[in-house]
Amino acid sequence: MTWLIDLGNSRLKAARWRPGAGLGEVQAWAHGASDFPAGLQPWLASMAPGEVCWLASVASQEITALVAAQLAGSGHPARRVRTQPGMAGVRIAYAEPARLGVDRFLALLAARARGPGPWLLVSAGSALTVDLLDAGGQHRGGVIAPSPEHMRAALAARFPALAFAGGEACAFAADTADALAGGSLGAAAGLIERSHRQATRLLGAAPTVLLGGGGGERLREMLELDVVPAPALVLEGLAVYAALAEDEGE
Repeated sequence: MTWLIDLGNSRLKAARWRPGAGLGEVQAWAHGASDFPAGLQPWLASMAPGEVCWLASVASQEITALVAAQLAGSGHPARRVRTQPGMAGVRIAYAEPARLGVDRFLALLAARARGPGPWLLVSAGSALTVDLLDAGGQHRGGVIAPSPEHMRAALAARFPALAFAGGEACAFAADTADALAGGSLGAAAGLIERSHRQATRLLGAAPTVLLGGGGGERLREMLELDVVPAPALVLEGLAVYAALAEDEGE
């Protein structure tokens, strides 16, 4: 049995995986919490002897080192996952592949494993990312923007009069909190829809949208597109990576 670990900018997500059996239940912890290290102990204690851990991280060096040390201390040192120029039928657009976040790389592997596409991969997490993968497996690049939450935080930091929490998104709000909710979510949705239009013109076919990330569900309600929810896409890609690596004897 293998553990797949996705260490993002705000959460750690992990799932057991066995080749041919798919992902097990996804567990998640917010690593900004003060009790984060203690909260991992029951999970670490549940690991069976000999279980392998694959770790993909875009978190800070400090958080990554903490998690790696916890795994090693439990007797399950992690095998780190890095972005590759090409793998599993996917070719990365970046001239320097290491500059593409490993989470985006793994999401591309997962999309390709679902079928030829084309795919428009959207992650609404700490940042909003959009990546295009064509039907031949070529990554056509992507864009990164602030998440709706960070848009609001930036406005509140610069203009204290706009420090309103909550709100319901609507087209034309009659309340400041609602206006902020609608504006931030609408800006994110507009970027996704624009990317979808541009991708359709570029490829001559409309890509299927895969939407993940902690803010994905709320954003999906704003989109005027058909969307496939994919909350564990990075872990799916980790499974593809692990399967290939184990076949090669790594």
